[in-house]
Parts: sequence; structure tokens; C-alpha cells
Amino acid sequence: MKRSKLLVPAVLGLFAVGASVALAKTEISLEGVKCLMVAKKDANKDKASKWKEGKVFFCCSGCLGKFEKLDEKGKEKISAKANHQLVATKQYEQKGCPFSGGKIDESTEIKVGGAALAFCCGNCKAKAEKIDEDKQVAELFSEKAFKKAKFAPVKH
Repeated sequence: MKRSKLLVPAVLGLFAVGASVALAKTEISLEGVKCLMVAKKDANKDKASKWKEGKVFFCCSGCLGKFEKLDEKGKEKISAKANHQLVATKQYEQKGCPFSGGKIDESTEIKVGGAALAFCCGNCKAKAEKIDEDKQVAELFSEKAFKKAKFAPVKH
């Protein structure tokens, strides 16, 4: 009987340690992440708004306020940037090719504005690399591409 009483606190202690590790994994790194509205300014962890099942980040309260006042059409215009930020902050992970929806081949991975993106084959990778760098985020993280790539929230 005494032995089981001693194990309970030890098990609870392990659970608490495990819980804190899980909480630490949900920390979002904004290293290299820019404001959703002003792409030249660094994103601020304290200036965030909900997007899908994650958060998007801004440089200041002004940008955050502008975003939150956008109607559906306005948010649709910046959805690719917001989707890109979800991936760049590692809140969402890729499950498929943004062109075909097929299984991704890790050897085809490229960086798009700081976010890793992989494809099903070398042909799709080459197609992505041919897109002008200024247009890559718009095309590879559009709502259509985001759905095809089967991006999903990271489960911790």
C-alpha cells in the first residue's frame, strides 16, 4: 500500500514534466517572419489575430486593426500571405503536393519566403522554381494550393 502512494506523486510529476514539454512545443517562432500587412517589418508575437486554426502576426496595432476590419473579400486578397505565415511559423504542416495533391517527396523541398514546401516529383518542383520569386507565395499558398497540399494544423 505504501508503495502505491509513493508512485502516485512520481507519476503525477512525470505527467507534469510531459505537459510542460508539450506546452513548450506549441511556442511559435517568429524568426524571419514579417508582418502580414507590411512585409518589410518584423512580426510581433503580441500583435496577433486568428486565421484558420492558428494565428497570423503583425508589426503593430495599426496593422492588426486594419486586418481585423477587413471584410471577406479583403481577407481573401491576403489569404495566400496568411497561409504562408501559418506554415512559416510551423503552425501548419504539409501533407500533399500543392500542384497535384499527391504524396510529397521530401527530396523536392524548397524554401519559399522562409517556409519549407515539398512536391510530389521533380517536375512539380521545377514548375514552382520557375515562378517569379515575387509571385511564389501568391501561387503556392493560395487557397486552392493550400487545399491541394492538404495543409493541416500541427498536432502537439
